[in-house]
Amino acid sequence: MPVDFQPEEEPAASAWQRLLQAVLILFLVIAVLDVTRCWFPVKSEGLEPEVRALRHQVEELEQEQAMPSFVLNRYRDSICYIFGIYEIGFPHHRALTRTRISGTGFVVADGLIATNRHVAEPWYGDPESDALLSKGASASLEKMVAYFPGSPAPVNLTSAALSSEGDLAIVRMSDGAASLLRPLPLASEKPNPGELVAVVGYPMGVLGMMAKAPTPVYARLVFRHDEQGTASELAALSLIRPSATCGHLGDVVGDKLIYDAPTAHGASGGPVFNSRGEVIGVNAAYIDGFSGGTLGISSQALKALIAQARQRKF
Repeated sequence: MPVDFQPEEEPAASAWQRLLQAVLILFLVIAVLDVTRCWFPVKSEGLEPEVRALRHQVEELEQEQAMPSFVLNRYRDSICYIFGIYEIGFPHHRALTRTRISGTGFVVADGLIATNRHVAEPWYGDPESDALLSKGASASLEKMVAYFPGSPAPVNLTSAALSSEGDLAIVRMSDGAASLLRPLPLASEKPNPGELVAVVGYPMGVLGMMAKAPTPVYARLVFRHDEQGTASELAALSLIRPSATCGHLGDVVGDKLIYDAPTAHGASGGPVFNSRGEVIGVNAAYIDGFSGGTLGISSQALKALIAQARQRKF
């Protein structure tokens, strides 16, 4: 009976086949490694700008969230709420107008506070006041006081130096509170558009501070019409507290700063900080209906005024 014969595979042929398979596999591995070396660095380099941009955005967001808290915690006690009353009238006649004003100021040297000229000299730039003054009327401050966080009593203020070129002024504290207050650092370099800024002040004046007060305090004070009396009660309760808003510096034109940090009446004269906690400007005005139209005056102009105020000390 015939038997099917299955030839036995030669050991040499089997080994050669396995060698060819190993060579092919090794070739494929080397080819994959070469392709990986060639392509991955290119892809990595292509992603690096995007990664850097994302990292920068995250850092900027973190900085933006932290900056208002940073400047408030460090400088709050040296930023004051200013309240004043001024009159305009003709000699030997009853005053034609008697107006209350509010604003913000901050300590820049021993006994000296920086603010806007239209806060220190409230009739400055006011069309109605200008019309009366042009007819021979005179203007005078009845009172001007500063309320500092943590202090129960107001500090009397007097004018020390007024800018003839911009909306800046230095006022002097008349009592001994000066030695307890730390001056804010003024930036040594001009700021650049795009920088983060924080504006600290008292937007809406007494109303703004009342809105932040505990409910029982708010309910007791909301119907009062005596702003100074209300401010004094808030001071006694340690509720003189400035607010901070954050934004970006949109442009720098001469000594003017334009930024989008929101503000309101009462915040005039407040410090404008950069991300390093240096004062780059003094908050001055805002344009209604334009969220990016908050205006400040460069703090570079303050240095000459401070020197002028020191010379007039006595």
